[in-house]
Amino acid sequence: MKKRLLTLALALVMALSLAACGGGSGDTQPSGDSQPSGDSQPAGDAQTAGDSSSPGASGAVYYLNFKPEQDGAWQALAEAYTQETGVEVKVQTAASGQYETTLMSEIAKTDAPTLFQVNGPVGLANWKDYCYDLSGSAVAGELSSPDFALMDGDSMSGIAYVIETYGLIYNKALLEQAGYSADDIKSFADLKKVAEDITARKDELGFSAFTSAGMDGSSDWRFKTHLANLPIYFEYEADGIGDTDAIKGTYLDNYRAIWDLYINNCTCAPTLLSAKTGDDSVAEFVTEQAVFYQNGTWAFGDVADVGEENLGMLPIYIGAGDEANQGLCTGTENYWCVNKNAKPEDIQATLDFMYWCVTSDTGLDYMCSGDEGKMGFVIPFKGNLESTNALVNIANDYVAQGTTSIKWCFPTMPSEEWKNVLGSALTAYAADQTDANWETVRAAFVDNWAAEKSK
Repeated sequence: MKKRLLTLALALVMALSLAACGGGSGDTQPSGDSQPSGDSQPAGDAQTAGDSSSPGASGAVYYLNFKPEQDGAWQALAEAYTQETGVEVKVQTAASGQYETTLMSEIAKTDAPTLFQVNGPVGLANWKDYCYDLSGSAVAGELSSPDFALMDGDSMSGIAYVIETYGLIYNKALLEQAGYSADDIKSFADLKKVAEDITARKDELGFSAFTSAGMDGSSDWRFKTHLANLPIYFEYEADGIGDTDAIKGTYLDNYRAIWDLYINNCTCAPTLLSAKTGDDSVAEFVTEQAVFYQNGTWAFGDVADVGEENLGMLPIYIGAGDEANQGLCTGTENYWCVNKNAKPEDIQATLDFMYWCVTSDTGLDYMCSGDEGKMGFVIPFKGNLESTNALVNIANDYVAQGTTSIKWCFPTMPSEEWKNVLGSALTAYAADQTDANWETVRAAFVDNWAAEKSK
């Protein structure tokens, strides 16, 4: 019961943060040839999901999944649903960094996705004309808070389906071998001291401080998006805002400091990072080549082989704000949307599927369990289960301790193009760490923010 309450507390933290740092990412506009025709079917016209009179069995579901790391679990869940209900569920997963492009292509087809996702209000602006109004639907009625609904005026265009947390995952045993514990790392200065000491003794210790900060497309989002969230968050907090058309870059020196620490104290030379992948980072962590690995609760399945007793997670300190009370980064950029242009029977089948995912024993097990082959999510629905994901429980503990969670402000980033330009600049800087190359990073962060926001 205690852990269940902690998980609900984490959900409350997320609900409160949505109002402060709202938004979504993605700048790709839907093709003009695939604009929807007709008005959205009012939610009240559909049968209530889960109703025995529902026509869902005559329809089918096509889910375009955003998360490659959960592809296997979604495929298995879809198969289980089909076996139980007889309703066909197709799951296609977009390649990492290619969701908008894939959605543009798929939505224009005759058999378009019936269920897709956006990252928040900015992403919704691109796709709102495709979104069925979920107001009054059974699945919307299962939300633990109305703050998890993505509204477009009076229309409920999407609903969040997962709350996630990221930070610095670390190997407790390796940290202890280096002579430290988490109690020794309460600030950026502490982290820098520990990381540089490990680097100085890496030949003796047999491991590095950080896994490779890979800038391949399977990994660069950790730094051009998730790490970049930190300077944005602290600027928003200092200025009392939740979005801006003109980021100032107040905390870019802090961003540089943490990036320098990552790239100069990792498993490879900074010049090699452009080709390093997400799989490389996982392998380095699991084979105990590094102590620290920046990632989130969704990565538990990847790192579980280290042993739950050896897994910890620290805040990403960058030398800003109240570090003594800083918590992990918690939020969502994952909202389900139903394609209003699908056949009525397919819309109903999709609503039924969504409802089943968040209310049935099987659906909840697949979504909430941290066991192998499951998703390990904290979900913002009444049926959310106590997690077996060790990283989720660590995140819950931070909330219980009263730390201040870092809100996900990266959904307010102007576009995917903004992220890509920033990622290229970070990669170039890693290979040649000059002030001139950092100025390119600053321009990508600040100047290109204003340019992309103005589009």
